[in-house]
Amino acid sequence: MNPRNQSELDKMFDYQTVYNAYTALIAGLITSVHCVAMCGPLSCAFTPTKANDANPQFVLTCYHLAKLFSYAIVGTLAGAFGSVVIRLVSSSWLNLLPWILVVFFLVVAFRLDRFFPKPTWMGGLYKKMTSRCSRLQKPVAAAMIGLASPLLPCGPLYMIFGLALFSGSALKGAEFAIGFGLGTLPLLWLAQSQFMRVQLKMTPMKLLRIQRSLGLIAALVIAWRLRNTLGIEGAEHSEKMRIGFSVV
Repeated sequence: MNPRNQSELDKMFDYQTVYNAYTALIAGLITSVHCVAMCGPLSCAFTPTKANDANPQFVLTCYHLAKLFSYAIVGTLAGAFGSVVIRLVSSSWLNLLPWILVVFFLVVAFRLDRFFPKPTWMGGLYKKMTSRCSRLQKPVAAAMIGLASPLLPCGPLYMIFGLALFSGSALKGAEFAIGFGLGTLPLLWLAQSQFMRVQLKMTPMKLLRIQRSLGLIAALVIAWRLRNTLGIEGAEHSEKMRIGFSVV
């Protein structure tokens, strides 16, 4: 690897402190509202009923562990491929990459992903796998459906995998994808285990309003932190003040 390119790459990731697994975790938390509102019945298809012998919590654990594993695989591949492309791009353009995160949160906030083209064959393949898994034992079926999660026709999920391309390496890509998966876990777990109760208390419209508010807040916070990439005056002064407060 060219030392100069590696130095520029390291500098970029020191500079864009928002482009990491923690931001992906926040993205997952916000996007999970969409999962419950729009994909609730689909994601709850394998959830055990009282008549099932399988422990519901064990079944959900199988699903989410398998989902995180599949996300990690896709993130690793995306990060590895993207790192090759990033090294061919000038450092001046690299500094603007974190703004893609701002675009992501705006897309999530206003549900613009509805207008994105989605590969229908992936959704069809996912449905076939789901129907076939219905014949298996619940833990096995849950794990298989979790592994097939990247095939879901979900705009925000495709965007996250696209963002993993610019993570800088295979490891960072895996971290980014896993961070997103962990962010979706709490609310989706609640919906899967208490779906009817959540559905009665939180209508899809209420959930989407919450998602819009959180998405806008995240976009504004990240844009504010990235303002120095646009050469806005006062960024250096604010950074000095932040360092001063941390010392105190």
